[in-house]
Amino acid sequence: MTIKSSMNRRQLFKTSVAAGTMLAAPSILLAQEPAKPAELIVRAWGGPWVEALKNGVSDPFTERTGIRIIHDLTEDNEIQPKVWAAVSQNRTPPIHINWDTTTNATKSALRGVCEDLSDLSNLAGTTDLAKPVGVEGYPIVNTYGYVYVLAYRTEAFPDGPPASYHDLLDPKFKGRLAFYNDGIGFHFPAQVAGGGSLDGIPDAMDPCWDFVTKMKEQNPLLGEDPDFVTWFQNGEIDAACTISTNALGAKRNGVDIAWTVPAEGSKFDTDGLWIPKGHSESDLYWAKEYINSAITQEAQQVWLDGLGLPGVVPGLTPPEGLAGDPSYPTTQADFERLIRVSGKTQVEHESEWFSKFKQIMQG
Repeated sequence: MTIKSSMNRRQLFKTSVAAGTMLAAPSILLAQEPAKPAELIVRAWGGPWVEALKNGVSDPFTERTGIRIIHDLTEDNEIQPKVWAAVSQNRTPPIHINWDTTTNATKSALRGVCEDLSDLSNLAGTTDLAKPVGVEGYPIVNTYGYVYVLAYRTEAFPDGPPASYHDLLDPKFKGRLAFYNDGIGFHFPAQVAGGGSLDGIPDAMDPCWDFVTKMKEQNPLLGEDPDFVTWFQNGEIDAACTISTNALGAKRNGVDIAWTVPAEGSKFDTDGLWIPKGHSESDLYWAKEYINSAITQEAQQVWLDGLGLPGVVPGLTPPEGLAGDPSYPTTQADFERLIRVSGKTQVEHESEWFSKFKQIMQG
């Protein structure tokens, strides 16, 4: 079942892991399972995102436990203050599990509204990517990484992939480009494209905003994850800075599309799962069971096949055509082409960056 509302999306990790076997049907803490709730509410992103989660994690969890999973597609920034308010007022939160960007989740963790997940048995079999940076313990479990690629219609670039974001300033692409409506994924490459240094993040970002201002003259479309798939499918755009999953979704729907990491680099980030405080002991137990099952090899293989993203357990087989792809980093050489800014810096400055991007684009 899915509740529809507004939709949104939003360091190299070690490949070695502690010895251990992934459990297909894990049990976390208690010798005797507590009573099962009829349902759990999981906040998710729409489009191919929720479909992949449903196929890889939610449906198998329901089959195993009998607990129905409701996917609430309320936009992540919209649900955040509602959860914070519920916890501060000792009310039951509106969701059991939040599938969230690690940056947003870190804000909640630093606010003290997240349950501790360090007792999940399957954490022993995850890579270092599963561990959130900048917070104590595991208030969040990162579940995969992703790249904000430069996706493009191959017909629009007959001579090969765009080498740089500067290529998109060609007048022929006016009105044919797309970015997230807050610019996420584009800020850091724009800093480089504008002649600045990554060392200038966050204190010397005028080069970023200068380049965003140039890109604004191209009248790009601004939207969220499901929009990119639709725009590419309808032939409305030629190129976009977007998470590779959206480009992969369009390609799987028959669009002649490809993606690249341009000269400026591409942002690499993670998403994760966390549980707001305030649920009953039994609901908390089963919410933890859901997250524990999401970090098994079996669940990650199906879930992340749908998203085309590298997970946090070893031994996953890359989806067809993605082995060695820049959007599926697994080696040190892959990560050297990507940009990863600390979660702490993003937590402290992301709202400011979002506002600045919107101000420029709406000006």
